[in-house]
Amino acid sequence: MKNFIAKGDTVPFTASGDVTSGQGVLSGSLFGVAAGDVADGETGEMNTTGVFELPKVGSQAWTRGVKVYWTPGGNATTTASGNTLIGVAYEVVGSGASETVGQVRLGLVA
Repeated sequence: MKNFIAKGDTVPFTASGDVTSGQGVLSGSLFGVAAGDVADGETGEMNTTGVFELPKVGSQAWTRGVKVYWTPGGNATTTASGNTLIGVAYEVVGSGASETVGQVRLGLVA
């Protein structure tokens, strides 16, 4: 196919601050997980598909398949208002102070 560019499961981004491998990255309206450490102002790659463990709002319990959003503060949440849709919960997770990470299947959902 003459117009094929790439699979799109990784996408380049320019870091607006130091980024650590595995950290969630919002580049415009595209969310991904940094594939490696990237210094402020440098270009790196982010994974835009797959299942990743991400920091979440601890006070929320998630059910499998619930829509997950990214907060400006860098946490996954089920609260849509003011946040960016990043995917769905891959596993059930409870609420509480010790429940600070959740598994998210990346990708936009309807």
